[in-house]
Amino acid sequence: MKRSSRVWHPEPMKRCSWFYPASFCAALLVVATFAWASAADAEPQWRALHGQVQRGETVGLESLLDWLEARFEGEVIEIEMERDDGEIEYEIKMLGPQGQVVEFEFDGRSGQLMKIEGVRINEMRRDDVKDDLR
Repeated sequence: MKRSSRVWHPEPMKRCSWFYPASFCAALLVVATFAWASAADAEPQWRALHGQVQRGETVGLESLLDWLEARFEGEVIEIEMERDDGEIEYEIKMLGPQGQVVEFEFDGRSGQLMKIEGVRINEMRRDDVKDDLR
């Protein structure tokens, strides 16, 4: 069973290191995971996910955002988290410098980049890491 939840859709803004403190990313991760859950179900699920991140079983959102910022130019415009048969996937959309929208899909357990979709992706890659993809 696949569940999906849109969790963050701000006005486009430049991401800088001070904008995503750990508490903000932790709160965003909680919202992403449990947006579909009822209030009665949210607490145990939140605790389970928090434990997974702390034990290193699930990658925290902040590390994925740092990875993207180091390799691609653009602004994060949407973050989505999905659970498919218990497996977590992150989908992060970025708005590129030429107005292109590119979606990055990451495996929640390993943090591995699974897929990139969009146009003019190479134009978003930072010059010093053009050949450095996970």
